[in-house]
Amino acid sequence: MTLKRNLLALAVASVLVGAMAAAHAADATAAADQATDTTDVTKKKDDNSAELGTITVTGLRASIQRATAIKQNSDEIVEAISAEDIGKLPDNSIAESIARLPGLTAQRVAGRAQVISVRGLSPDFATTLLNGREMVSTGDNRSVEFDQYPAELMGGVTVYKTPNADLVGQGLSGTIDMKTLRPLDYSQRIATAGVRGQHNSLGSAANASADGNRFNATYVDQFLDRTLGVAIGFAHTMTPTQENQVGLYEPWEQVGDNWRPGVAAGTWYSEGIKALRRTGFTQRNGTMATVEWKGSDNWTSTLDAFYSRATAKDTANQFEVNLGDYNGGYGRINITNPVVDSNGTFVGGTAANLYPLVRGMYNRRKDEISALGWKNEFKFGAASVVADLSYSKANRHELNLENNTQLVPAPQLDTLKLTYHSDDFSQMVPGLDYSDPSKLYLRNTIYGSGYGKTPRISDELKSARVTAKLPTPDAVSKLLSEFEFGMNYADREKNKHQPEGNINVGAQGDTSIANNLEYGLVDLGFAGIGKIPSWNVPQAVARYMTFQPNENASYLISKAWSLSEKITTAFAMADVDTTWGATPVRGNFGVQIQHVDQSSTSRVFNGANPAGQEIQPVGAGKTYTDVLPSLNLVFSLTEDQILRLALAKQVARPRMDDMRASIDFGVDSSTGKPGGSGGNPKLDPWRANAFDLSYEKYFENDGYVAAAFFYKKLTSYIYTQTRDGYDWSSFVKNYVPQPGQPSALSNGTFTQPLNGQGGTLRGLELTASLPLKTFTPVLEGFGVQASASFTDSGIKIKDPDSATSVGSGPITLPGLSKRVYSVTAYYEKNGFEARIANRRRSDFIGEIGNFSGVRTLRYVVGENVTDAQVGYSFGNDSALRGLTVLLQATNLTNSPYRTYAGSKDRPLEYIEWGRTYLLGATYKF
Repeated sequence: MTLKRNLLALAVASVLVGAMAAAHAADATAAADQATDTTDVTKKKDDNSAELGTITVTGLRASIQRATAIKQNSDEIVEAISAEDIGKLPDNSIAESIARLPGLTAQRVAGRAQVISVRGLSPDFATTLLNGREMVSTGDNRSVEFDQYPAELMGGVTVYKTPNADLVGQGLSGTIDMKTLRPLDYSQRIATAGVRGQHNSLGSAANASADGNRFNATYVDQFLDRTLGVAIGFAHTMTPTQENQVGLYEPWEQVGDNWRPGVAAGTWYSEGIKALRRTGFTQRNGTMATVEWKGSDNWTSTLDAFYSRATAKDTANQFEVNLGDYNGGYGRINITNPVVDSNGTFVGGTAANLYPLVRGMYNRRKDEISALGWKNEFKFGAASVVADLSYSKANRHELNLENNTQLVPAPQLDTLKLTYHSDDFSQMVPGLDYSDPSKLYLRNTIYGSGYGKTPRISDELKSARVTAKLPTPDAVSKLLSEFEFGMNYADREKNKHQPEGNINVGAQGDTSIANNLEYGLVDLGFAGIGKIPSWNVPQAVARYMTFQPNENASYLISKAWSLSEKITTAFAMADVDTTWGATPVRGNFGVQIQHVDQSSTSRVFNGANPAGQEIQPVGAGKTYTDVLPSLNLVFSLTEDQILRLALAKQVARPRMDDMRASIDFGVDSSTGKPGGSGGNPKLDPWRANAFDLSYEKYFENDGYVAAAFFYKKLTSYIYTQTRDGYDWSSFVKNYVPQPGQPSALSNGTFTQPLNGQGGTLRGLELTASLPLKTFTPVLEGFGVQASASFTDSGIKIKDPDSATSVGSGPITLPGLSKRVYSVTAYYEKNGFEARIANRRRSDFIGEIGNFSGVRTLRYVVGENVTDAQVGYSFGNDSALRGLTVLLQATNLTNSPYRTYAGSKDRPLEYIEWGRTYLLGATYKF
């Protein structure tokens, strides 16, 4: 693995060195011509192609040219993606495309790239915009799940690595701005339609097919002498969910003497193991619409709308056994022939006196996102004013149900042969047969007969913005080209509820599941188990069980909360356009002032109060103001070489679930000491001072190389901490101790997120985007895009909520991979296209949702994902003009997702999602 990583780093370095050699051979006159061509590239042509001289370039190469032009012409340090054609980004999902950009990485969820980390910081530190407006989220936090946004509806993405003063909603690590089409950018009517079928290599199982489909259509037109433009798009996906997984319980802990008979004291041991086949689907329908009206030469009005609705259903058909000496009271576990590695970790043996479960774990999630924006641009001579109104809303509704079955008559105790692997599926070979559904009964197991949850989230954001631009007076016109100032107001409210409850066997008592609810057998042979039944979990609950979720139980009260944020942002900025000596300089400097008014409400169950009065409301909040100066300077060293310098003070708003007012409270009856845990509505944001330096060399044929260094000094960070001496007097005033117990103390402990000391984050990003004709005309049509990012941080955090998986000691920043690489090699000529792309990252700490629906952290083994595609577009002289056929394959090597607990010989999850193959066609009318 080390050798492969070094080879990839060497390959990236070789590309950069070769590019620099080509730079010395470049003709200065050609470079000047290239500057003119680059400007032309930014203009969309009738067929969405870029024209260089007499050569028309389309598809991927045109996409790369437009993205390169955006990067080169920007006053900030940015990375960009441009659609290859209407309705076609370079990858199947927008997250996969973003993850190939330098310094950006993706974490896979259910096999799909879903959340994005920028420059080694978790998604918490970045913000996501749609057409320049901050978006709501269907998650507990503010980070966006990118698979909610169809790639087919996006015209491009710009990632701002450095902010300017007018970038409202900016993040600390970066700001990701997704953009839909603007119809007046096109000079004629365009319509496209596409269809693709897809197949997952794991195959069908239970009631779930391995096949899916995608189709999309986009229409762009102009009316009334090109003063009115309309763009409408629709995208549908039906993606199969197929997953093989083996998971071990957390925490891994060192056992004491005779804790687990047969296992020596001091051995690291996990108290359970499961294997499952997850089956299901995700269906998403997305729509965008834009109406653009140029009422006059001095007024343009743009109304755009976006809507996405996704439904995901899946069932984990699961075999599970507790290895923690707990089988329901049928005697102690007994382990023989234990295998312990040199690290003191139990990695195999024979475990007897076990009572395994066969479980059905059903999840249904419905997400809905809607966004509406209305922008009006007015010109008054050389001055201009922009007024923008926007609204977005997200809703999420979930249903989580579980069924627990065991062999009967009870107990049917089994012996399992265990073999644990860190780089493959761990094995558990039972002695009994679990394939007959008539012998498996819904019953009250060690985990009950079932449990269910019905979480729901709503997130609503309203904002209004006014911006004015004024020409500079003659006195400073040789230094500054324009002044800009404005104000933005945003009002956001997020609510979460999570009713839960036991799923109990009904009046008929323990029972098997009827044949008409059975889906058939699923094969867990990958884990050594063989076949187990699968069934319709919701119908089994409805027919045989009772489920009455609530949120008023003492342990559920704090899971519901509401959060409000009102943010007023004012900014002023000046654009720089001057010459320092013989060096042209452009850029901007300015200041942004953010005033935040935040508050949260929830409820607490206070057992110290009289019966019937235990539930009481809680709430808190604060206001604060941040002043955020920024500077971006671009030095044109030559006509094709740029040096960028950026300085900024940056903030990132705290996680929304960390800001909840929720409290879990209790009194230790033996000591009278009160204690609690919860959120903190009085959190300040993460704050940092940032320095960026970037060198970029551009070539006449639209290639470039770049090297960027960044440094961030986080002046504060948010940690979960436990304070002693917290004043609980208002909570314990009604406490009545039982006879012989002490009275309640006024002060105790409180565990919550708090602002604390920060640290440093630094990194180096190397990038090359090169058509290989740079080196020789023989390689016309071939090209490579490569990047390597190296990031390091001195910040260490503790996360008590994740101690079972990452330990109680200091850990590195979540989301930080010290090394990230991406390489895409392509060929595109005469209608034929082929490409292969690889992205990889080193180990990192990832974020998942645990059984309780709470965020938890895990060590994740670095990933290595390879995708490929080939296609052919019929030319203008063909009867099939406008038709493109395409074959794609994602996750070609079936790269697994692996997590572990502190040491890689202590695995937690090993998951395979299979390869995905897509075959389809698009037609451009």
